Amino acid sequence: MRYLLLLYFDENSWDASPAEERQAAHLGYGRLTADLAASGKLGAGDALQRTRTATTVRVRDGEVLMTDGPYAETKEQLGGFYLIDAEDLDEAVQWATRVPAHGNMAVEVRPIMEINFD
Repeated sequence: MRYLLLLYFDENSWDASPAEERQAAHLGYGRLTADLAASGKLGAGDALQRTRTATTVRVRDGEVLMTDGPYAETKEQLGGFYLIDAEDLDEAVQWATRVPAHGNMAVEVRPIMEINFD
């Protein structure tokens, strides 16, 4: 089954942390990514640009409405993701525990809804 690991953290806290701490986290992400790839579990994964670079698009009554910034203002922001293939939720959670922790970081584990369009 496929799962999306959504990585949430406080951008301001990350930016204010010491360079050595950020470098150690980046190395941890590199190891996790390599391990997921080597195990054949990695579908995709990437870090996201800061929320200030986001554009939110809504269509209302056929009219396209665009606003600068994220969909919602929150204390923690979506900073990246991993799409993985795991046997079950327990395995997905095990992978989630390997995400380098930073401050109040949280990893949301969401199963992918498999839809057959045939």
